[in-house]
Order: sequence, then structure tokens, then C-alpha cells
Amino acid sequence: MWCGYVLGAAAMVYSVLAWLAVGARAGSASSSTRRGMPPVTILKPLCGAESETYDCLRSFCDQKYSEFQVVFGIADPGDPVVAIARRLQTEFPQRDVQIVIDSRQHGSNRKVSNLINMLPFASHDYLVLSDSDVRVNSEYLSNVIEPLRELDVGIVTCAYRGAARRGLWSLLGSAFINEWFTPSVRVAALVGGRCFVSGATIAIRREVLARAGGLGAIANELADDYRLGELTRRLGLRTVLSKVVVEVAVVERSFSEVVGHELRWLRTIRAVEPLGYSLCFVTFTIPIALIGTLLSDGSPAAFSMLGTTALARILLHVKTRQANLTFLQAIMFPLRDTLSLLLWGWSFRTRDVRWRDHHVQVTRDGLVESVVRITP
Repeated sequence: MWCGYVLGAAAMVYSVLAWLAVGARAGSASSSTRRGMPPVTILKPLCGAESETYDCLRSFCDQKYSEFQVVFGIADPGDPVVAIARRLQTEFPQRDVQIVIDSRQHGSNRKVSNLINMLPFASHDYLVLSDSDVRVNSEYLSNVIEPLRELDVGIVTCAYRGAARRGLWSLLGSAFINEWFTPSVRVAALVGGRCFVSGATIAIRREVLARAGGLGAIANELADDYRLGELTRRLGLRTVLSKVVVEVAVVERSFSEVVGHELRWLRTIRAVEPLGYSLCFVTFTIPIALIGTLLSDGSPAAFSMLGTTALARILLHVKTRQANLTFLQAIMFPLRDTLSLLLWGWSFRTRDVRWRDHHVQVTRDGLVESVVRITP
């Protein structure tokens, strides 16, 4: 019975913390254009094109910033994203937009290999690395670079919000980001954690990157963003979570895509934070609170904790959706938490990760051991 009370209390405390952490997000990013900002190179490694790709990439070209360069990196000259990059190069003739097409591999992490091929074309010493599915506002660059001007800062990164497109699967995928992953980042920050680094934004000075071992130091890492943050902190430098929240397009088209993407994220977290990951089942609050209630024989105290957990979970959902709760959503989010708990359990079964059209075998220390092509 005591085990049920422990589970119920843990789920309740975490659900309240998650709601408070998301609700207490510190302020909003400044909207003023600053003077005297250093020139910046934005590195965008690309692979494949989705319906959102053009808008996402365009948002990085359309920045209110005095001097910046955009470098698009593509491994395959036949990739349809090449046409989008060339279109933006034509659309922004006043910008320094470079396109690097280079298929050389420098390690088992293909994105990092792409970045290594792009880096020689970077003209400036302030660098921003960002994934291809990220959309930002026109003040993004100013706000991200501002904290990086402090010499004790190694990396500036951003939390992100999943923007669902049409369809149930996209909505389900965005809920995983907005109602589980991002709140967990906010809770960690609330209690003093500073380990979060996201590929949605990594702002870093060139000299810091070099001192950390360069991109080659993470060329075989699955969680390349996390490892880069770890390497810079070993230099005694801070990781700053920006007030900027960027948007990530969620375009899952099937249940299998949802499962595949989420298992990759979960197994990546497991590779870099094995102890914390093994205990994070309490973050799937609704099913854990229900299990706790059943194990405590349905006592009034257990039902009280379940009710508090459910209320905090509803408030978190409303806060992240910034809309009133509908009946469909009220049904969906307990199912969403249950699916996440099941995937968490499944993630311990193997270290096999699907990454685009490849299967990646991950070692216990987070290295990519092998990459095998998936044939249709």
C-alpha cells in the first residue's frame, strides 16, 4: 500500500511542478533591435523537404539583424531541398546566403558530418546551429546572440514548441513535445538544472567550439547537442536557456511515425541520462497516479492525490495549448500520457533507433555504433 502512496504523491508533485514551471516561464524575449551586435553565421544542415521547409528556412533569412550569413548544407545534390535553398538565395539577394553540397562523412552522425562540411564556409565567429524544421520570428537572432556576448557563456539554446499540422497523429506528436518534453525541461531549469541543449538552437562562439574539441568531437554521438553542451561546461562555461521559444513543425502522418520519432527521442535521453531516465516514469502523471490509487486500495488520500494530479495536468494542457479544454482533448491527454509510459517501457528493450531512413545502433555511452540502410 505504501508503494501506491509514493507513486501517487510523486505524480502529484511533478504534475504541479510542471504546471508551475511552464506558467512561470521568465518573461518574454525583448523585441528591440540592439546596436553593436557581432556578425553571425547561421548553419542550417538540411536533408529532405517537407511542406513546412520553405517557411521554416525563410524565417532564418528574414531577421532584423545588422549583419548575418546563412549557410545551407546538403549532402545529396539530388535532394529536393536544394531547390528550396536556391529559391531563398534568389529571394534574398541582399543576404549572404551560401549553399554547400558535400557528401563527405566524418563520422556516424550524418547531421554533424554535414555541419563539418559547412563550417569552412562560415564567415563569422558567432555561430548559430539550427535544425531544418525550426521556425522563428524576426527578433530571434538578436535575442539569442545577446547572452552569448558574456564571456562566461558557452552555449545559448532554446526550448521549443511543437506546432501541429492537420491530422490526429500530428496533434499527438505535438502533445508529446508540449506537454511532456518541454515541461520536463522547465522543471529541470526550475530546480537548477542547466544541462539542456537543443538542436533547435545552439549559439556558440567559434573559439569556444574549437576549445571544446570542434565538431569532430561529437561526430559519432547520437545526442550531439547534449554532448556539445557537456564539453563546453567542462571548460567552466555556462549553458543559457534563452527566453526565446522557437516553433518546430510536427508533421507525423501515421501512428508508426509517431512511435518511431518518440522512441528515438526517448532512447537518446536514455543514452545521455540513464539514471534520470530510469526514474522519469513519474512524469507520465495520469497513468502513474491511477496505478498509485489502485495499489493503495483506493483510499480517500489516494483519490485526493489523483484529483490534484488530474487538475494540474488539465491546467498544464490548457496552458500549453493556450485554449479552452475541449471534450476530445480531455479524452486525448490521458491516452497521450499512457502511450508515453508504454513507449518509455519499450525504450529499454533495445538500443536500436530509427533516424530518417536509417537504423542506428547506440552504445551505452551514447555513441552511434553502426548505421544500416533501410531498404523499402
